[in-house]
Amino acid sequence: MTESARQRPMRVDARRNHERIVAAAQEVFAADGVGASLEEIARRAGVGSATLHRHFPTRRSLLEVVFHDRVEALCSRSREHAERSDPGDAFLAWLRDLNVYAAASRGLAASLLHDSRDADLLQQNEGCRAAITAAAGELLHRAQQTGTIRPGVCAEDLLALVNAISLVTEHHDDDTQANRLLDIAIDGIRLPR
Repeated sequence: MTESARQRPMRVDARRNHERIVAAAQEVFAADGVGASLEEIARRAGVGSATLHRHFPTRRSLLEVVFHDRVEALCSRSREHAERSDPGDAFLAWLRDLNVYAAASRGLAASLLHDSRDADLLQQNEGCRAAITAAAGELLHRAQQTGTIRPGVCAEDLLALVNAISLVTEHHDDDTQANRLLDIAIDGIRLPR
């Protein structure tokens, strides 16, 4: 695609197809890993293979958008919680959102780590990691200022903890254990009221 073609706004039908492809890719990659069938993604999106490839010339370009969109949505949720809830509740609600995100992403991330062709997406996507860390840090700081969360807890430790919970529970069919482990962690960082 030429640079001028990339700068033009998408037609409504093209934008709709783009969104459907990304939504289908999120589901298929999470279930089947990075090697998932692009034809299956196109089928689930209700588009032809040529349409998928017109929007995403390579598997990698589709993976990049999937990761970026998921992180943007997670960070958007942090802002929504901050606007609607007191700082402690906002932080704990977002931590639960992060737990859901980690559970949904674990298959995708694990696949990338085992697929040498695309494993560098995790390292190259420092902007996504920084955005998640910043969202966590902002909510955490506000919760600590109100006395909801213990001082000394840092965002990076909580992100590592949620990732660890995700790894430990990755072979469970439901998220019951992941939620239970997160509740235990929350009890450990929350100050008594």
